Amino acid sequence: MKSEKNDLVAVAVTLPLAFALWYGVFALHEGNFWLKISLSATLLAVISLWAMGAVREQLLTIKKRHLGLGIASAVFLYVIFWLGKFILTSLYPGAPTEIESVYARREAMPPWLIALLLLLVTGPAEEIYWRGLLQRVLVQRIGPMSGLLLATACYALVHIWTLNTALVLAAFTAGLIWGWLYLVERSLVPVIISHAIWSVAIFVLLPLS
Repeated sequence: MKSEKNDLVAVAVTLPLAFALWYGVFALHEGNFWLKISLSATLLAVISLWAMGAVREQLLTIKKRHLGLGIASAVFLYVIFWLGKFILTSLYPGAPTEIESVYARREAMPPWLIALLLLLVTGPAEEIYWRGLLQRVLVQRIGPMSGLLLATACYALVHIWTLNTALVLAAFTAGLIWGWLYLVERSLVPVIISHAIWSVAIFVLLPLS
C-alpha cells in the first residue's frame, strides 16, 4: 500500500512538473538546450526511482535478451522515422522546416558531448520516468492498452511547447514503441537501451536532416 501511495503521489507531482520543465526546455531560450533537458529528465527520474520502492530492482534487472531487443527496436524505430520523413514531407508542406528546426540546436554543444548526454543521461532518465513511473502506474490503474495510450499521449503532449507538429508526432510514435516494449518485457532495461541508441543515431550519427 505504501508503494502504491508513493506511486500516486509521484505521478500527481511529476506530471504537471514535466509539462513545466519541458516548457522551460523548449519554449524558453535561455540556457543550453541539451543541459536543460538532461537536468529536467534527471529530476523526474530521481523522483521516479524513489517512488518505485521494491519494484525498482525488478524493473532494472538485466536479462540476456535485453541488449538484442534494445538494439533491434532502436534500429526498427530509426527505419520508421526514416520512412516517416518521406511520407510526412509529401503530405504536410511545413514538415521540412519543422524537421530542420529539430536539429537547429546541434551547434550549441560538441557532437561527442551531446552523444554522451543522450546515451548516459537523457535517454535512461526519460525512460525511468515516462515508462517506469507514469506508464506503470497508469497500466495498474486503467489497464494495459489504456495505460499505454494515455502515457504515450502525455509523452507526446509535453512536446507541444515546441509548436512543432512533426516533433509531437515523432514523440508519440517513439513513445508508443517504447511503451509497447516496456509492456511486453515489464523491464526498463531494453527500453533504456533502445532510447539511448536511437537518440544518438538520429541526433548525432545519422541525422535525418
